[in-house]
Amino acid sequence: MNLFDSHCHLESENFQNDLPQVMQRMAQAGVRRCVLAGSDLETSRRIVTLARKHEGVYGAVGVHPHEAKTWTDETEAELEQMLAQPRVVAVGEIGLDYFYDLSPREKQREVLIRQLALARRLNVPAVFHVRDAHGDMLELLRQRRGELPAGVMHCYSGSVESAKEYLDLGFYLSFAGPVTFKNAHKLQEAARFCPADRLLVETDSPYLAPVPMRGKRNEPAFVHYVAEVVAQLRGASTEELADSASRNACRLFGIPEE
Repeated sequence: MNLFDSHCHLESENFQNDLPQVMQRMAQAGVRRCVLAGSDLETSRRIVTLARKHEGVYGAVGVHPHEAKTWTDETEAELEQMLAQPRVVAVGEIGLDYFYDLSPREKQREVLIRQLALARRLNVPAVFHVRDAHGDMLELLRQRRGELPAGVMHCYSGSVESAKEYLDLGFYLSFAGPVTFKNAHKLQEAARFCPADRLLVETDSPYLAPVPMRGKRNEPAFVHYVAEVVAQLRGASTEELADSASRNACRLFGIPEE
């Protein structure tokens, strides 16, 4: 199996006691590569260290909308330095989260715009987090059409209609554990609709474990459950889906397929 977990959080404290074992299970499951996504400067620093240390581990560094209130000019300068480090391949995760509103919405939008500009300037993709904010996100992106970096809507949660707009803007869609949930009809419809060359799979571990691991700590090895369900929805084999999604992730993040 050739799997690529396009979004996870091995830098999380949830893995501090057994990271070697988690990475061993990841390899045994055929997960050859993963991208770790930062949420603030501290997690981004840890990601840079892990990406440097472990073959097949890549990093995205950035400020999550929850942490937008912490943004300063110095934040941007440090992120730019991190993006010059080995196997750091994207800005992320960035976006809008109106579910928790842990940072003021105007500040979320300001910090998103700053990081979009950073990704564009450095010619790296962006990893987007969007929750309960697809309308504002699409409006903001439409206003900048032609000036956007490449990117992926991580843990996609929107409708087919929103998917069409994100795809039209040139973005990829990444599907995570929720696509395996019994009542996720809208999301499963989007997974069927997504063009094969724009589809990624992920775990977002340690969060959102897929069925049949729901309720447990998620980890990259479980991405095969996501791939199995998405493959079934699309009438493909798991191997075909895994290969295609891995090629897409490598193309998006500029990683050699080997």
